[in-house]
Amino acid sequence: MTGMTIGALAKAGGVNVETVRYYQRRGLLAEPARPAGSVRRYGPEAADRLAFIRRSQELGFTLQEVSALLGLAETPNCRGARGLAASKLALVEKRIRDLHRMRRTLRALIRQCDTGGARRCPIIDSLAVREH
Repeated sequence: MTGMTIGALAKAGGVNVETVRYYQRRGLLAEPARPAGSVRRYGPEAADRLAFIRRSQELGFTLQEVSALLGLAETPNCRGARGLAASKLALVEKRIRDLHRMRRTLRALIRQCDTGGARRCPIIDSLAVREH
């Protein structure tokens, strides 16, 4: 008998069995037929697809976006894939700007704390201020 069990597929993909089942329920990964008296077997294409899903998620794509990318992969559509990637890049760049702003704010608050002498904690005070 050839092919991998769901456990072997999960291990090869670096996920657990429940993740494989979840991807199947979401329609991202096909569930092979179960031969009478045997277990389902997954071929190399399932491992490739699982790797595609994992790599996509590592780049920040949601499962809905992964589904769209998988659809685009079936009928190679570089323009569509580029559009999804460009949208994801814009979101990542916004997050980076937000993280830089957060870092500056936290550094400033820590410096205020380090100067000492304040009767109240500048960190607590800044968090307690209501914005209008």
